Amino acid sequence: QVHVVESGGGLVQAGGSLRLSCAASGSTLAIGDMGWYREAPGKKRELVATITGGGRIIYADSVKGRFTISTDNAKTALYLQMNSLKPEDTAVYYCNVPYGDKPWYYWGQGTQVTVSS
Repeated sequence: QVHVVESGGGLVQAGGSLRLSCAASGSTLAIGDMGWYREAPGKKRELVATITGGGRIIYADSVKGRFTISTDNAKTALYLQMNSLKPEDTAVYYCNVPYGDKPWYYWGQGTQVTVSS
């Protein structure tokens, strides 16, 4: 069983930055789509950024130019660098990542990001 852990959330003032991390200890990300999603109170979970299996990077319009999705060279973790944060970025952020030969897709437990005005 793969246990995906996210970290890096917290409370930050508008204009500040946070870096989210997502990884399963001892495991390497498989080839496949991987991404970050967020869920704000009263709203549906939405895609924030994704790296497709072919290496294409896609961002939600609301975060373009402010957020950057990436992996490390060893493909052990997925990151989301968030700059110029706005109060409307406040949400629980989840990663969805592939592991194994099939691959199987796993969700992290979520990390809270709160941006104060």
